[in-house]
Amino acid sequence: MISANLPKEIGNLSQLAFLNLSNNQLTETIFNISSLEIIDGNNLSGRIPFTTGLHLLNLQGLNLGDNQLEGELPVFIVNASKLEILGIGDNFLTGTIPNNLGNLRELQRLHLHHNQLTNESREHELQFINSLANCMMLHYLQVVGNPLNGVLPNSIGNLSSTIEYFHMGDAQASGFIPTSIGNMSGLKSLVFQRNNLMGNIPPEIGNLEQLQGLVILDNKLQGHIPGEVCYLSNLVLSSIHFNELSRLTIECLGNLSMLQKLYLGSNKFSSKLPLSLWKMSGLLFLNVSQNSVEGEVPLDIGGLKAIVELHLSGNHFSGKVPSRLGELQNLQSLDLSNNSFSGSIPLSFANLISLVFLDLSLNVLSGEILGGGVFANSTLQSFLGSRGLCGMHIFEKKEKFKDVEMVPEIKTYKLISYHEIKRAGNNFDGSSLIGVGSSVSVYKGTLSSGTLVARKVLNFENEKVCKRFDTECEVMRNVRHRNLVPVITTCSSDYIRAFLLQFMPNGSLENWLYKEYCQLNLLQRVTVMLDVAMGIKYLHHGNDTPIVHCNLKPANILLDEYMVAHVGDFGISKILAVSKSMAHTETLGTLGYIAPEYGSEGIVSTTGDVYSYGIMLIEVLTKRRPIDEEIHNENVDLRKWIRESFPRTMMDVVDANLLSEDEKITCKCESCIACMLELALDCPKEMAESRITMKEVVKRLNKIKNTFLEL
Repeated sequence: MISANLPKEIGNLSQLAFLNLSNNQLTETIFNISSLEIIDGNNLSGRIPFTTGLHLLNLQGLNLGDNQLEGELPVFIVNASKLEILGIGDNFLTGTIPNNLGNLRELQRLHLHHNQLTNESREHELQFINSLANCMMLHYLQVVGNPLNGVLPNSIGNLSSTIEYFHMGDAQASGFIPTSIGNMSGLKSLVFQRNNLMGNIPPEIGNLEQLQGLVILDNKLQGHIPGEVCYLSNLVLSSIHFNELSRLTIECLGNLSMLQKLYLGSNKFSSKLPLSLWKMSGLLFLNVSQNSVEGEVPLDIGGLKAIVELHLSGNHFSGKVPSRLGELQNLQSLDLSNNSFSGSIPLSFANLISLVFLDLSLNVLSGEILGGGVFANSTLQSFLGSRGLCGMHIFEKKEKFKDVEMVPEIKTYKLISYHEIKRAGNNFDGSSLIGVGSSVSVYKGTLSSGTLVARKVLNFENEKVCKRFDTECEVMRNVRHRNLVPVITTCSSDYIRAFLLQFMPNGSLENWLYKEYCQLNLLQRVTVMLDVAMGIKYLHHGNDTPIVHCNLKPANILLDEYMVAHVGDFGISKILAVSKSMAHTETLGTLGYIAPEYGSEGIVSTTGDVYSYGIMLIEVLTKRRPIDEEIHNENVDLRKWIRESFPRTMMDVVDANLLSEDEKITCKCESCIACMLELALDCPKEMAESRITMKEVVKRLNKIKNTFLEL
């Protein structure tokens, strides 16, 4: 490897045909070598010279992808008229995509993905597509991950019939999918994921008989899936989730014998699903979760002979769980949660020898939980919400089941005496102390029933602390949610003010971030922050009167034995009046996490929690506290520090332990981290009215997690 830059004299090699530039900086003179046919290189930095292409009349391949190149794509590139491959994806290129790329008549592959390339600002449509219609040999077009910000033109149908791959995901494309797309008869892979496309899926898409992959997830598509998709006999993957589609009535789905992955989740499908869906014997993955599908699941579901993952959660399915599910010997993951299934768990489930994940929670099931197989390793989370279930599994976890799911309202729970709290764990000596705050101490203990608890004892001599006790009682009296720390009971006497809480054996999120022996990988952090978001969403939107937490920080996020996150410490929370969206109070939150309007004016609102959540999300991803000496020495706060690093150098600022030792940084991981950081920056906006809601936070985090798991 050459340690210095390439010498300019390299441009004098007039007979050179192939040049590999790995591990160097680009030098302008190499683009004067007219005999060059192939330029290849990796680990490059710098700019692509403005005159590139001016003298490279014989150039056939320019592959400079996956580097650190900056600047604009040179307009003279079109002078390299023999160019067949132009690969400059995964760089930091800016500016517009030239509208004269159509002059490269020999072009076969165009890779511009994952840069910061845009459309002409004065143009409404994506004009470069019009030009590419002249590239009659083009068969691969990749522009994923560029902020193109334009409308798909009808001229998309004029692209070469030889084009096989058209990938334009994460590109801020808008408008309708043109009907002319049906002219691209050679297309094998069509990717429009995470854009702003609206309207219907055009029936002309049925003309793409060679299509193998259709990925149009996370747009704003409406209406129904046209029956013409049944003509796509070569389709292997169809990813249409996170849209607003409302009807799926076509009975010819069974004709798609090659289909292996079908993702329809998070739409607005209602009524019943077509019977042919359950007879697709070659289907491996089916996700219809988070819709409004009604009715019973037919016995025809036994026709999914090859199915590996089946997700039907978050619908209105009713009736009994089909016994024929037990015939699906390849099934590894089954999610039927959050429906209205009734009756018992089919005995045939014992035959599911490959099953490793099962979720039957939030239904109205009854009868005995089976033993062995997946049931032996299932947690209570798999069965929560079905009070009629019984059996060894439930008896063994009875106390935990009560604590996790049936969180009692304080106003109806029998108070416990001071002496019982003392007896729960060596009085209040240091051996049982697990946490100390400015006005509270937390002790581990065991009740006479054997239940393990955390005893939260407030400083009785402080009048303000006693008021906090009353506040926390009032809040906990009104809430009950899976992601809030459950209160078992309280004690209020002349000697003590205390809560008995469900014990959280995995401690606080703060410990998992900063203790040497604790470490969370990327997926765990996404999951924990989704749990937190769902708890806060419930506080803000799940009751008649919104509840503002006012003190969100990692120390107040506790993790149970299954690493499910619970939001705790409601001592300074505020219940807003029905007629008010904000209130005034003295500032009691934690410096670094509190919103500007709370700290300066004492204004409390749900948007203040959103601000705190965003700061905490940044902290979870970077392992940097809001008041970090190294950052503050540079006169910037945590938000600005991340904003200046995003997205170009974001991997330099995130926690190095984000990925486990056996994981590598992949595009999937980087995309997940980028989406998380983007979400984090949308929360702590300076102006309260500019912040998103926790509903939006939960929606986006669900998308991030699901996409990360599916790709």
